[in-house]
Amino acid sequence: MSRISLTTIFCCVILLFGKELILAQALTPKKLIQPPYLKAGDTVAIVAPSGILKNRTREIEQAKALLISWGLRPILGQHVFNQANHFAGTDNERCEDLQKAMDDPKIKAIWCARGGYGTVRILDRLNWTEFKENPKWIIGYSDITALHNQIHNEGIESIHAMMCTSLEDDPETIKETISTFKDALFGNSLNYSLKGSRYNRIGKASGELVGGNLTMLHTMLGSKSSIDTSNKILFIEEIGEYKYHIDRMLQSFKRAGYFDNCNGLIVGDMTKLRKNTTVWGTSIEQLILDALSDFDFPIAFNMPAGHEKDNRALILGRTIHLSVSIEESKVVFEN
Repeated sequence: MSRISLTTIFCCVILLFGKELILAQALTPKKLIQPPYLKAGDTVAIVAPSGILKNRTREIEQAKALLISWGLRPILGQHVFNQANHFAGTDNERCEDLQKAMDDPKIKAIWCARGGYGTVRILDRLNWTEFKENPKWIIGYSDITALHNQIHNEGIESIHAMMCTSLEDDPETIKETISTFKDALFGNSLNYSLKGSRYNRIGKASGELVGGNLTMLHTMLGSKSSIDTSNKILFIEEIGEYKYHIDRMLQSFKRAGYFDNCNGLIVGDMTKLRKNTTVWGTSIEQLILDALSDFDFPIAFNMPAGHEKDNRALILGRTIHLSVSIEESKVVFEN
């Protein structure tokens, strides 16, 4: 065989297997960066990227005391108690506090004081360069879902858990909420057994956990902060919505292909659903099953996370293993 023929064959082999290698790398999901777990002496910044903290001094002091009891050092953002109509300061002020905390390498976690509304207004002002050099935990839920989405797309894990204003409740009534928040921060195992439901769709799945508040996920749809749910397990929760609003959002997600390659769904609290003059006619569980009837991934109801007192911590971006039966569902986080 001539030297030219051998060279041609060799090049073809390289091209063939090179393409396969590139394809394999593209199909292999990149694992998200895990910020360092906290240890005694670490600094935690409390910031308010969303709603106003009017008459909430007591809860912030309780939050600081809780962190101190865990051996941590709390500091407050400069503008936490500022007031600008609906918001905890102007967009510039809220962004400034969050950006400073993100950029400061001495700060190891950022705890959002409350949700409400406002985070989406500052998302595009944030610079992630320093944060990605020194990743740290960002904690919150509800409106903070907007921030979680963007963090996920930056390739870093975050914590869906209680906020400072959660401490308006009697600490005895939120023991699991506080305990699982601490476990998530300090790197202890997170494993949940969920109460069964006749609505559960049986099955097993694994994948990165993503999601949060349904309205905020819907708000992100079509933007650079929208999350890709392919090969992932989606978590949703909601408060104060009509059932037809929830159905409308799920239909929008479905039309956008949001569920096409999703591995599973975990449904958290659906709190204080509003009653429309025209009755919807089914339970919220059946509404969700009907909206997702075209898909066969497992669906687990009764995750105690969202806007109820029992708000268990979830590490977003972390791979979980979901097992769903009628009697019980299990959620196991990889360490």
